[in-house]
Formats: sequence, structure tokens, C-alpha cells
Amino acid sequence: MCCKKKIWVYLSIFAVAFITLVLYSKNYHWIKREHRQFLQAYFPSHNFSISEDTITKLKNSRTFIIAPYQDHRDGKNIRTIAIVHKDVTQLYCFIHCRPKNYIYIEKAVLDKHVDRFDFPYVTTDILCPEPINCDPKYIALDSSQDAAMDKLSVFTIQNTHQSTSFYVNFTVCISAMFGNYDNVLQFTQTIEMYKLLGAGRVTIYKNNCSLLIERLLQYYIAEGIVEVVPWPIEKYLAPAKAWHHSMDAKDIGYYGQLVTLNDCMYRNMYRSKYVILIDLDEIILPFKHPDWTSMMYSLQKQHPNVGAFLFENHIFPKHVFSPTEGFNTSSWEAVPGVDILKHIHREPDRKDYFNARKMILNPRKVIQISVHSVLKAYKESLQVPLDVALVYHCRGPLQAALPRGSLIEDPTIRKYTSPLIENVNKVLERNMFLNKTAST
Repeated sequence: MCCKKKIWVYLSIFAVAFITLVLYSKNYHWIKREHRQFLQAYFPSHNFSISEDTITKLKNSRTFIIAPYQDHRDGKNIRTIAIVHKDVTQLYCFIHCRPKNYIYIEKAVLDKHVDRFDFPYVTTDILCPEPINCDPKYIALDSSQDAAMDKLSVFTIQNTHQSTSFYVNFTVCISAMFGNYDNVLQFTQTIEMYKLLGAGRVTIYKNNCSLLIERLLQYYIAEGIVEVVPWPIEKYLAPAKAWHHSMDAKDIGYYGQLVTLNDCMYRNMYRSKYVILIDLDEIILPFKHPDWTSMMYSLQKQHPNVGAFLFENHIFPKHVFSPTEGFNTSSWEAVPGVDILKHIHREPDRKDYFNARKMILNPRKVIQISVHSVLKAYKESLQVPLDVALVYHCRGPLQAALPRGSLIEDPTIRKYTSPLIENVNKVLERNMFLNKTAST
């Protein structure tokens, strides 16, 4: 009788334990036993393949992963920046948790950005809730929760450590260098202007460029100012050369510009105090201040609740030249590209036409961005008055028929003439675009 009672006690304990385990597994989606055993040996051994590519296609899904970032704001999430087809509605997160080395599976939330401009592929935040008592290091994503883990692409989660001290004050994000870009002189001038104004880093998403520009990129990488992110978008999708699907009916707009800008913001979230989102032919040019540091100190002090500062874009047409008395840049005439110091007339605003803006933002206060606006943020946006600064945009004209007398003379760029010429000459000499006697 005593033995029977003991057997019933053991059976009861086993039944309770079994039911608890089943409910626990159902509620928290623990991975199947055979996969758990595999991964407990698999993850700590580091014998698995971590994706190192900038763009990674998920198998059996019209989804392309750029990078996952731990988002410490508003509850802990792992936010993966991705390109997703508009019809994709379901993905699952496979999160590796330390120190116990288990895998947590949960259905992802797909937060597709509202600015798609009618293209079939859209910039998307794939949100995975971070498990309790989990120190995440790796993540995989798939369209099925029953995926074989050893077949999935695994990504290292970035931004796992918050920082309140930053490597640089300003990072300039250049969305996409494409079209065999070869504007040597303007590229050099622009990077040197960024440095004069306070940039500590320039992050460039490079699709392709000329051999001459590649030479300069390698020089600036060695100097430590430029970071190049490979961007082979055409290997995966058909990128448009226009911003709207009606202008170029391809898969994604303007070489994936929107996704690169969002990735650059998260990439630099804890490395840079501010992030600046502009193109290679654009410079945010202060009027009242000598550089970005003093300008942003003043703006932030006046507007403590602002997380994104938007500056008006103004066209300085490259076919309109102005005399360059007082300084000699004749040696640059042999260098391919545009000389911005010769272009100091800007087009007036067009009536009833949207005046595009570019941004300086605090990346820790912003969630999603478009090219000319903030889509989601924790703080307000401010349209900075024109008397404070503008975006100097030296390019082809938008109002080509305007007579010269209708243009606005604005020589602000020439405040930086002396140090700019000196610095540009050094770079061109060191990269054998000039000989030393020609630049003196």
C-alpha cells in the first residue's frame, strides 16, 4: 500500500511537471527540444555562419535584412532595419539569449515606413520584443516559426551598449554613391568643408564610383574621416534612379536611399552626438555661426524639446559662374569636377513649390526618417529659419530659364576660402591630382 502511494505521488509530480512544461512552452514559444540541444552546443562554439554582408536576402521571403540594432527606448526591442515587399505580413524572430544559451521565438511586428512612393519594396523596421532576463547577441529571422535553425542567416545585434559619451559630435550620412560617381573636385571640397564645419565622420553607402574617387575614398578612410558601407543593391533588387515609382517603375526608389538613411541613423546612434542627412553635393552652411558646433549649441539651447532640425535646400546652379578675384584656384582646372567656390548665386524660391529640407538630428530622439522629414520621433522637429543656415546645393539648375539678374548672390561659402583652398590642395597633391609647384 505504501509503495502504491509513493507511485501515485511520483506520477502526480510528473504530471504537474509535464503540464507546466507544456504550458510554459506554449506561452513562451521555446524552441523544439532537438533544436535547443543543437543550439546549446552551436552558439557557444561559434561554428555557425554570421552574415557579414550589408544586404542579406531571407530564404523563401521577399525580405532583405540590413542590420539588427538593440533599441533601449520605450521598452527593449531588437529593431532590424530591412527592405520588405509590401505584401509580406509575417516573420518570426529567433533571438539567442545569454548566458543560458537558449533561443526565444516570437512573432515579429513589421513596421513599414509610410513613405514608399508607390514602390513595391518598402523600408521596414522588424521589431522583436526582447525576452526577460535575456542578454541578446544574435538574431535570425524567417517566415516560419518552425524553421531549421542551422539553415538560417544569423546576424550580430548592434548597439547592445548605450553610451552617453560619443566618439564624434557630427556624423554626415551620405545615402548612396552610384552612377560611377566621378566628381573629384567637388567631392574633395565637400569632405573638406564637412571637416571645417565640425564633422568627425562621413558614412558613405557606396554602390559604385570611378577609380579616381576610389583613390580619394581610400585616402579618407586611412585618415579616419570616411567610413564606406558597401551597397550592392542591384544584386538583389532593380533600383530606380528616381524617387517615385511613376518616374522609374523599378523595385525600390533611388538606390534604396530611404533604408540607407535609417540604417545610418541607427549605426551611429551611440557613436555620434548628431547625425546629418545630406547628399554629396550639399553642405549645411551657417550664416550666424562659424561651424556646426556653435550653431547647434545655440539652436539646442533655444529649443530643448527638438530632436530634429530641418534646413532649407537652395540650388546654386553649376552653370552660373562668378569671378574669383582675391584667390587663385587655376591649378584645379585640370581636376575633373565642379569648383563650388565659383558658384555663389542661388535660385529664388518657386511659388507654390515644396522647398525640400535636409536634417541634423539627435539619433537617440528619432525613430524613423524619410529624406526630407521625420516620420516618427520622441521629440519635435523644427524648421530652422533661413537667416540661421541653409543647405548649399551645387548642382544642375531647376530654373534654367531664369536670367542671371533673378538669381540671389550669396557668397557665404567664400568665408571658408582660405582654409578650404589650403586643405583641398594638400589632398589633391597627396593623391597626385596636382603637382606641388602648380598649387603654390
